[in-house]
Amino acid sequence: MSDLGSGRARRAGGAKRTLVLDQVIAVLADRGYAGTRYADVSEASGVAVSTLQGYFGSREDMLIEAFGRATAVAVTAMDELVAQFDDPWQQLVAMVDQGLSTGVGTWRMLMEFWTAAAHDAELQEHAGALAAQYREPFVDAVRRGVESGAFTPRFDAAAVVEVVVATIVGQLYPVVLGHRTPQDKDYREVVLAQLAFALTINPAER
Repeated sequence: MSDLGSGRARRAGGAKRTLVLDQVIAVLADRGYAGTRYADVSEASGVAVSTLQGYFGSREDMLIEAFGRATAVAVTAMDELVAQFDDPWQQLVAMVDQGLSTGVGTWRMLMEFWTAAAHDAELQEHAGALAAQYREPFVDAVRRGVESGAFTPRFDAAAVVEVVVATIVGQLYPVVLGHRTPQDKDYREVVLAQLAFALTINPAER
């Protein structure tokens, strides 16, 4: 995932470059895609504009890499969470909980990226690749649940994953606009009930 756009990405900077990408993510969440400039990142990170240009090349490459890193961090956290459980249903519950607890800043950053991608074919390609990376842990948990006999899906397994991820991502605008908080437990219960029905989970196993 971090290799998105690797044909153009530069690798100078090492660990410092990674720290700068985290600053880029924070600036994106605050200023938006169109409003994030090298000068803003320089101010936030303390790194000279000329150094940033050496790290990333163009402003667009810098922003794409920042989105890639944000998704990579989210997926790594998801993988580490899943590794704590052996049961596929517990893994799915943990991933749903983590997805629904996504912070406002992250949702705002993704909103900016997807809005920009709606008008840019290259960004659309990157967005699609990042979305596939985010879905993969869900796909893997459902697949293992089906193979072990823990799940008997009422619907196509891929469609079930699409729906649960879309339901999580559906929190984006309500949370960013302040209409709902990530701590809404009723929403969580409905999501899990729908998922259990779609996968045919025995209530005793839940």
